[in-house]
Amino acid sequence: MTKIRLLIAEDDRQIAEIQRRFVERLDHVELCGIAHTLADARDLVEVMAPDLILLDVYFPDGSGLDLLRELRAQDSSSDVILITAAKEVDTLRSALRGGVFDYILKPLVFERLEEAVNRFRTRLEHLSGLNQLAQNEVDALIPRTAEEDARSANDRLPKGIDALTLEKIQDVTGNGEPWSAEEVGKAIGASRTTARRYLEFMVGAGKLSAEVTYGSVGRPERRYQIVE
Repeated sequence: MTKIRLLIAEDDRQIAEIQRRFVERLDHVELCGIAHTLADARDLVEVMAPDLILLDVYFPDGSGLDLLRELRAQDSSSDVILITAAKEVDTLRSALRGGVFDYILKPLVFERLEEAVNRFRTRLEHLSGLNQLAQNEVDALIPRTAEEDARSANDRLPKGIDALTLEKIQDVTGNGEPWSAEEVGKAIGASRTTARRYLEFMVGAGKLSAEVTYGSVGRPERRYQIVE
């Protein structure tokens, strides 16, 4: 299995520590540095040449989007997963134009990070095994529009995502109400962990949005709602 060398660029030290612990749980991923400023991130990218960067948007000394654009202008081999609290559509547009590999909203959930890193590894291994391109190989590597993805999702589901279970969850969440993973699990007769894996997959596919709320005992809870 391909080892991924990963850099964390996050100005909040507590959040960076959470990300570090998540990264250490990932198989075949080596943490090669943590940067709390853009200046440090630039230095670490130059010296360590990571395969993948977990990049925040807001830094005391600038925007992570500037670093993303710099990497692309320099034809850097480092790819970027943007992990941010920024929910503005313009920020997402800038990230997509900059060639970001993935875009994850805070608070970061381990399963969502794991899914993104596994997809990145799959792409690396796919590319390294190619001798020449065929159109179907290109189609598998280059992201398509959300509408096209929705039409062919069942043909391209990742490992661990079953089409029948996914359809059940789509039916449950289709009423427009916010659902927790525990509630969805009970509704379809599955565990909370299984439900959450499918829900996070649907968030990544743009079919659901996720918000953190606080219950009666003050415990944070991630709730999922269909994107209209």
